[in-house]
Amino acid sequence: MVIIEFTDEQKLIKKMIVDFSEKKLTREVLKQIDETGIFPEEIINEMSKLGLFALKAPKEYGGVGVDTLTYVLAMEEMSKYSAVASIYLATPNSLSTGPLLMDGTDEQKQKYIKEIASGEKKLSFALTESQAGSDAGGVTTTAKKEGNYYILNGRKTFITMAPIADYAIVYAKTDVTMGTKGISAFIVDLKSDGVTVGKEEDKMGVIGCPTGDIILKNVKVPVTNLLGKENDGFRTAMKTLNTGRLGVAAQSVGVAQAALNETIQYSKDRQQFGKPICEFQSISFTIADMATKIECARSLLYRAAKIQDRKLVAMAKYYCAEICNEVCGKALQIHGGYGFIKGYKIERLYRDCRVFTIYEGTSQIQQMIISRELLK
Repeated sequence: MVIIEFTDEQKLIKKMIVDFSEKKLTREVLKQIDETGIFPEEIINEMSKLGLFALKAPKEYGGVGVDTLTYVLAMEEMSKYSAVASIYLATPNSLSTGPLLMDGTDEQKQKYIKEIASGEKKLSFALTESQAGSDAGGVTTTAKKEGNYYILNGRKTFITMAPIADYAIVYAKTDVTMGTKGISAFIVDLKSDGVTVGKEEDKMGVIGCPTGDIILKNVKVPVTNLLGKENDGFRTAMKTLNTGRLGVAAQSVGVAQAALNETIQYSKDRQQFGKPICEFQSISFTIADMATKIECARSLLYRAAKIQDRKLVAMAKYYCAEICNEVCGKALQIHGGYGFIKGYKIERLYRDCRVFTIYEGTSQIQQMIISRELLK
């Protein structure tokens, strides 16, 4: 077993997240976000001032330079208050800067990572297509080189933050005959001619962080905006998702813990048959089961964050997301009819957590990764 002791820096960052969340992510604010679909710019600016968008970026690019475990701790703490707020924390620290740190030129890193870390600009990760979700290698977006430009054509779907992003890392086929080995990555300015961002999707949960399509029609992208080597983009995407999945696992643990906390308090307050429902064995044993599984998920998450082995990361994403859904389901059941009513936190947690087993690689994709690593 790996015993993890937190550093003073990690403790300070956890406390900063808690203090910020208690002050800014109140139930009233979160209710307003859920009703309007708009995440307050004031909160985003405050997150930027605290350096939350710069946690993982190296110091030479204006970042804080924390390790992955520290980032995971920050994600877990914020997710206890708001899953949608944690997406704003996650994106600049994982899917946005990950590919740039891996394969970006010095010029690309200086320009884009600094802008993202400061909160000045937002960058989306555009891999998914309508017919290329779990089968990420099935992208049909193409990039044809013509002189000093690549001409991009295609459509990306379910892209987080696309409606509010300034740039996107777009994955396109530069060689349609080579499958995953013919995919390249490009930094695309979303204000370029030929780029259209589709309408914001009307989602079930994590409302307040917009998701939409990116349509590319004869978009000219300078060769200097090729990220990494031509035909090597798929490798970059998969390595980036390895880190991103730890963020989802951390979200899952945070949301599950929030659901448990709500359930414990509710079970003490709610009276039936003349006593608090927590005194009924079926309720107390369910709560015990929820707490035990969350603790197991948290231990796996922290170990995966320390080691960052591909198999462990997949296990963490798979187990934490599944347990979160299970815990939130049981929490809602214990709340009874009240859990089904908007205004109760558990109703929002139940809707928000459903996507955790889907985005950044479904549970079934994680099972594929785990089994292949075990059986190879």
